[in-house]
This record gives sequence, C-alpha cells and structure tokens, in this order.
Amino acid sequence: MQTKNKTRQDKTIPHLYPKDCRRRPDAFDEPPQKRRNLRIWESYRNFAANKEKGGRPEGSFPEEAAQKDNKTAMTIAVFGNWYKRSTLEEVAHVLDFMESRGVEVLLAQELRDEMNLREKYAPYSSDTKKYVDFALSIGGDGTFLYTASMIGERSIPILGINCGRLGFLADVQTSEVDFVLDQLVQNNYTIEQRQQLMVTPSYGGHIEHPFALNEVAVLKQELSSMIGVEASVNGELLNYYKADGLVISTPTGSTAYNLSAGGPLMMPQTKSLILTPIATHAMNVRPIVIPDDWSINLRVKSRSHSYLLSVDGRSYAMKEDVTLHIEKAPYTVKLVQIGNNSFIKSLKDKLAWGM
Repeated sequence: MQTKNKTRQDKTIPHLYPKDCRRRPDAFDEPPQKRRNLRIWESYRNFAANKEKGGRPEGSFPEEAAQKDNKTAMTIAVFGNWYKRSTLEEVAHVLDFMESRGVEVLLAQELRDEMNLREKYAPYSSDTKKYVDFALSIGGDGTFLYTASMIGERSIPILGINCGRLGFLADVQTSEVDFVLDQLVQNNYTIEQRQQLMVTPSYGGHIEHPFALNEVAVLKQELSSMIGVEASVNGELLNYYKADGLVISTPTGSTAYNLSAGGPLMMPQTKSLILTPIATHAMNVRPIVIPDDWSINLRVKSRSHSYLLSVDGRSYAMKEDVTLHIEKAPYTVKLVQIGNNSFIKSLKDKLAWGM
C-alpha cells in the first residue's frame, strides 16, 4: 500500500495521566438484564419488519434517519486510548486531517477532557442522537472493543488505527493513516460484518453491557482451585469441564483469548462459535466448534461459591447460583476495510506465516 508522506507537527498535550477510572455512579441503575435484552431483541424484530417495508435505513434510529437524508458533510466519532502519549499524538493528527477535509468530529469524552478540547469538539456518548457516518478507534484491539461497546446497536462502521501491538481488529498502521483516511472521506471502502455474542445472567446477576465481539469467558477467582463448568448446547448437556475456566469465542475472537488457550483460528466470516477450556484437568477434553445459531447455557461450581465473568475483558464477579445464557447477538459490528488490509494479511504479518 502506498502512503502519502506528510510532515506532522508535534502536539503539546498538557495532561497525560488518567483522572478517574471508576465506574459511573449510575452504572447499575439500568433495568434487570433479561428484560433489557428482550427489549433489544424486540426492537430488532421491529427493525427488520420496517426494513422489508422500506422503512428507516440500516443501523440508524428514527432521528438519525431524518438527519441522514438532510446532511451533506461527513460526521465521524473518534475514540482513543487516552492515557498513552503516542495515541494522543495520533488523535491530534487525525483531528487536523479531518478539519482540513471539512469533516465534523464528535470526540469521546475522555479525549475531550485529556486533550483540553471540550470547547472545540462536541462529545460522543451512547445516547447521542446525531447521525454518525463512521467511528475511528485509535489504539489497540482493546480500544476497538471499547469503541464497539460504545457504538452498541447503532451499527456505525468502525475503522481501527493500530497504535498497540498485534492489532487484528485495529489493522491500519500509523504509517498508512493519511492514505486510509483520504480513501475513507472519498467513500472508497468496503464493510465487513462481524457477529457478536449476547450473554444473559439469571436472576441475581447484572452486566452493564452484555455484548461481546471477541469472547465470553468464565474464570476461577481464587489462585489455586479450579472450577467446574456444566455446559449445555441447545438444551443438551455437552460436558462438565474441570478447568481454570471456559472461553466461548466468536470467529473474530479466535485470535484473542481463544488462541492463547489453545483454541483454533477461524476466518471471521465463519458462522460458528468455539468452546475452549482453559488449563483443563482432563487431557481428553479439547476445544469444540458449534454452529453460531445454537444457544449455550453455563452453570458454574466453585469452592469459593463465586466466579469471574469476562465479557470482552470487562469483568464481573458472579455468585455460584447465577447461570448464564449465551447466544448470537441480534446485531453485528461493522468493520471498515480499505486497500489490501485483510484477515489473512494480518495472520501473515502478526504470526509470521509464509515467511
């Protein structure tokens, strides 16, 4: 891929340390989890029906649909790893580029605060009503997962700029940024759909954001004792795992926790899910691949009578009597692909295949 060489000016960033990483005070004021997930399912059933009848465009709310018909300038939401200097410098460069092209920018609240840009850029939040064409995730794959959680069911396409290490999701390198952004504003791109998981705990459990692009994992909390995980698929008992944990991964997440636990790599377009035990007690227990339209139910047994639930790295402590229902989410995450970036190219680059 050819890139345009462009001299960048160093940005002076006054404050580079996180201020307050605690949860919002109102983080647990939402309705019960099961009721919330059912509402999401119902909204998407209605959405599909309206689409067949020529209703609102895909991935937009009613207010956004009207805005899309009337708007002329492109609007982009920018997210970034706000506690790393290198990432903030890249954010500053992207903001300058977008300003030179007349692109309207909504900036993540953490970036507005960290870079003292509260007066210049409007914030993006999960309840933003404005129509957004694209979201930029500037950081690593963790930042990309955070961006996907902030976008939620709005189906805004996400472009990942890699300022981290591996970068299977954020696959645009900083040396390619100017070329890629130029292609983006000229609408030279393709969209790739990535399936998600939705996890619903039984009564007594609560998850702030129940959707996972990479994986859902149940893990032991204490250092020494393993846990028992009773896993059923489509109502039939599959196995009782005695292990340090169990990872349920999407094809997108096959390069993440699943890979480090010994699970298989899968092409992102594969319509499957992977169940991979972590440090299993039995040598005859191996990862298994199932169709992605199957449901999974998990019941955990632990000496501490509790376990850890990880949803794309967001951790929640659960009591032993809380069971989990996992299924395919009602909406996908849209990835922007530009140029010759592809999953196979990422495998060769990151894992040194074909060398």
